[in-house]
Parts: sequence; C-alpha cells; structure tokens
Amino acid sequence: MRRWVLHVDMDAFFASVEQLTRPTVRRRPVLVGGLGPRGTVAGASYEAREFGARSAMPMSEARRRCPVAVVLPPRFRVYQALSSRVLDLVRDVSDVIAQVSIDEAFLEPGELAGAETEAVAEFAARLRASIRDEVGVTASVGAGSGKQLAKIASGLAKPDGALVVPPDEERSLLWSLEVRAMWGVGPVTESKLHRIGVQTVGDLAGLHLGDVVSLLGQAHGTELHRLAHGIDDHPVVERAESKQVSAETTFDVDVRDTDVLAAEVASMAEGAHRRLVASHRAAKTVTLKVRDSDFTTLSRSETLPSASSDLTTLSTVARRLIGVAVVPGTPIRLVGVSYSGLASSEQEPLFVDEPRNNELQPETDVTSVSVPEPAPADEAPWRAGDDLRHEDFGHGWVQGAGHGRVTVRFETAATGPGRARTFSVADPLLTRADPMDSLA
Repeated sequence: MRRWVLHVDMDAFFASVEQLTRPTVRRRPVLVGGLGPRGTVAGASYEAREFGARSAMPMSEARRRCPVAVVLPPRFRVYQALSSRVLDLVRDVSDVIAQVSIDEAFLEPGELAGAETEAVAEFAARLRASIRDEVGVTASVGAGSGKQLAKIASGLAKPDGALVVPPDEERSLLWSLEVRAMWGVGPVTESKLHRIGVQTVGDLAGLHLGDVVSLLGQAHGTELHRLAHGIDDHPVVERAESKQVSAETTFDVDVRDTDVLAAEVASMAEGAHRRLVASHRAAKTVTLKVRDSDFTTLSRSETLPSASSDLTTLSTVARRLIGVAVVPGTPIRLVGVSYSGLASSEQEPLFVDEPRNNELQPETDVTSVSVPEPAPADEAPWRAGDDLRHEDFGHGWVQGAGHGRVTVRFETAATGPGRARTFSVADPLLTRADPMDSLA
C-alpha cells in the first residue's frame, strides 16, 4: 500500500509571530534576536531574507544587509503558545505525528494510506487553511513516500505553499537536487563527494554501493545510497530530545600544525552551533574531542557560568581547549566539538542589551527601533520590543526609548495597526505586561 508522509514547516515562524502580534510591522523586514553586535539572528522574515539576512547569522551582519529591518528581542513563551496551537491542529488530523522542533513536524495520517496524489493535495490544503485561519500564521507542507522527501518538498514549497510529490516523479525530483539537500550530507561529506565528482543526488545514486561505502563508511554510505534511490522507511515517531549537539571530522592527512587545528576546531564549533540554533536551545558545556594517529581519543570540557548560544563565546572555549587536550606537534586525525547542558532559554549573551543606542525613533517610523540608554535608578529600563500596558491605552510594545522618554505602539494581534504615543519613562500609568496579552 502506498505510504504518504507529510512535513509541516511554519514559515519564518519567530518573525511571523511578531508580525501577527505587532500589526504595524506586517509585510516589513523583521529580525528576531540579539540587538548588539554579538547577538545572533534567531528568526528573519521573508522580507528581511530578500536583503540576504537569515537565521543563525550574526545580528551585526544581518543589520548591515538589511538596515531597514525592525529588530525585536525573542519572546519564546509566545512562540511556544502558537506552536502548541498548530500542533493541536496537526494532531486533530493525524494519529501518527512526530514533532521535530517548535516550528515543524512530520505526520503520517492513516486516512491517506494508499491514497491518490489528488487526495493528499486536498488534505494538505485543508491543513494549511486551518493553521492560517485558526492560528494566524502560514505553514508550508510537503508530502512524499518518506520523511526525507516530505521535508525536501516542504522546503521547495516555501513560503506558504504545498508540494505533493507523486510516486512516479520522486526520483526525477531527487536526482535533480544538489547532494547537500540530502539528510546526513554536511560540509565534510559534501566535500568528499565533490572530490569524486558527485554534485547531485542523481550522481550519488549512480555510484556503486561499494564505492560509496569505501568513501563514507558502511553505515553512513549505505544509508545515503538508499536515500538517493528514494528508499526511505524511517518511521514517523516521537523522539526524545537530544542531550547534546555536535560536529566532527576525520582528516585525510594527520594534522600537526596548531593553527590549522585551531581553524578546524572553529569550523566544527560553527557546525555544532548551527544545530544548536536550529533546535532553539543554548548550551552550558563545551567539549572538545581529539583522536591522534594512534587512535587514542581524548576529550576535555569547560562549563560556562550560564547557557549561551553565542557562536563567538562557544567557539572561543572550544579553541581554548586545544591547549588542554593536545600536546603541540601531536599528529591529530579527528576533531569534534559538542555542546551539552542544553537549555530552552539562555541568560547571556545572545539576547543581552548591547550596545545601547540613545536615538529615539519618530512616532511614525517603525522601519527600525532603538535600544534604550542606561536609565537612572528611578526610571523604568524599557527595552525596544518590551511588552507594556498603559492604564488608558491598553497593551503595547516599546518602539524606542531614550533621553527619559519611551515611545509605545499600542496594538495586538486583534487590533490591527495601532497608534504610537510617547511618554516619560517614569509615567506611573505604564506597567510591564505579559507578552501573551499581545495574542488577544
């Protein structure tokens, strides 16, 4: 019986939620993340992506590429609430579901077993419509005979689209893609495949299995060869949240040079960091793993005072551990970096207020927001993007602050674009508000 797996992926989820709850910034470039030069982009709207900004990019670079972006601090509790609403809708239509992250999930609806392509397309359209109408954000849906194909299809359907891959078109679609599109093909594997002339999934499928295994190893090579041929029987099941994220590489030639080793460790730190950011978590412990030419494996760890997802912080620790784990001149054949002690939020430094900009934005301009200067002890330390409430005007968010004043945009998801008003930061009618109230 024909199997159908669907992948639901929310479109620019963090930024979309901000655009939903702050109507003034709808259809404008939005960046969610740290406001300072060491901050990282946690989410970028499609309008911001047109300028080249993207998730996991340093915020300083994203702001250079998209100087007109509205930059907002993340509100994970709001994102989690809307994620739960979306997942409830998904669970209503399928008894088999596996949530992958806060903004994506696989499902294998029993009613679609053996169904024709048209029926799957209608199912996907109904699901997308219910998410849009009942939650207020958009999702893209991909469908195919396995999880890998479903995820690839949802990516090709973005934004706000659906792609159902008929069985007789699976191979032609897969084989036309760059090999990096496959699960399990990261920078290291991609480089190895490129060196033997493999550029596309079709190139990989055309290789003899023995050659792939010789290059990539028994388990990895066999799995990738199967996936390249569209053979994907991975079950849709809930999985336990991983306790660590990591990246490692084995060198073709042993490395002795300390500078070369440091560069490789930095590369692995960056690779693990991408997975950390994708899981929307922060890490407290950094571990460096090295294996020398005698196959002796050593690992050394350092624990930070608090969880962080800042690449500079984590990479610096990883490179510092080289001096603890490696005797200069030792031939090294493998290095790896892993992050553990994972947390769903962090204390520093991704979302800290740094540095501060004292310039107050005009009330009518929301193409950018300013960050408040350090306030005197008797003033409320309002930060751009903070939720607050005024006794007379209701719920709003800080558009900008400085010089003892704060500009507030009064609006929620239900109100439509609201008016901006400026107050003294010490105005007794201004109080901090629950971010969840912006959903009302």
